[in-house]
Amino acid sequence: GVLHEDLRLLLDTALPPKRKKVVLGVGDAKMGAAVLEELGVQCQTGGVVAELMRGIRLHFPALVRGLTAQSAAKAQLGLGHSYSRAKVKFNVHRVDNMIIQSISLLDQLDKDINTFSMRVREWYGYHFPELIKIVPENSMYCRVAKFIGNRRELSEESLEGLEEIVMDSAKAQAILEASRSSMGMDISPLDLINIESFSRRVISLSEYRKGLQEYLRSKMSQVAPSLSALIGEVVGARLISHAGSLTNLAKYPASTVQILGAEKALFRALKTRGNTPKYGLIFHSTFIGRAAAKNKGRISRYLANKCTIASRIDCFSEVPTSVFGDKLREQVEERLAFYETGEPPRKNLEVMKEAVVEANEVVAEVKRRQEKKEKKRKKREKRRLEALAAAAEE
Repeated sequence: GVLHEDLRLLLDTALPPKRKKVVLGVGDAKMGAAVLEELGVQCQTGGVVAELMRGIRLHFPALVRGLTAQSAAKAQLGLGHSYSRAKVKFNVHRVDNMIIQSISLLDQLDKDINTFSMRVREWYGYHFPELIKIVPENSMYCRVAKFIGNRRELSEESLEGLEEIVMDSAKAQAILEASRSSMGMDISPLDLINIESFSRRVISLSEYRKGLQEYLRSKMSQVAPSLSALIGEVVGARLISHAGSLTNLAKYPASTVQILGAEKALFRALKTRGNTPKYGLIFHSTFIGRAAAKNKGRISRYLANKCTIASRIDCFSEVPTSVFGDKLREQVEERLAFYETGEPPRKNLEVMKEAVVEANEVVAEVKRRQEKKEKKRKKREKRRLEALAAAAEE
């Protein structure tokens, strides 16, 4: 609704000073309403105006001196490119596409690591079946299998290396004793090489998964700090991924966020006229797990409300901070305590006033740092240009 400064200047210079009875022909009704609101000039749209605009566009090169059809086509193309560039230009630190891809990759890695670990267990289990009960954890089992190799070669000298992997001297001793009295069959060196190679791949996948989780955590703290502070990085990333983007999630009502991820159960319940689901992806948050069975539905509804507020704050704030997320988390904790002990929680208005004050302080600090960085960058640039000028003079 606010008229662009360039357009305002153009109209102010083009229109006569006494313009009480001036009527403009404008091609767009929204622009006409904005001109009327800002400048008080009556505008007409549609009908004859549309035909006039079409005629002006058609004969524009003939009406403007020095403008050819070729240069007009170039100008149109340049304008189209500029518009498209402005539409797709985002702040690189706040792009949520990377979060969607990384959480999808994280899920895929979990499935793959589990499948490959089971394969390693079955494969190496022919040779050393007792190891599965002693080391049940997947990635640790692969490390131990790679370290041991042929169980007949395991001796007291290997005990220190085993302790480093399993981080438990009793477990390492149990593995050594089990290897001496194992019921497993003998295995050829070629099979062992294959098992070790496969174990190495599974270990590298596990390490990559840890690195990807750290990347996701840092990315969520940049893109959606309030949402990640409230519900956790992984669950927040799943919500963003399921919605398609942070903007889409911010547009959803709290009732949709509550059952996001349980669409199949919802439509099945509507079809059979049964009970609709109480929670979707937010079930994986710690709050619902800590609530009593009778309070799970109530706390999920309350949590969905807070998630919606957090996603909107993250999406539309200029400098996103985790202050609001921390305050919203405190509110959910207080609501949990209220359900269990009956202690009344603080009012939402009080909490939000505190959050606004803290957030303003944090934003001011961030802007101060950015200004310092910008000053330092300008100084470096100035020195570089002076050095280049001095070199050119020499």
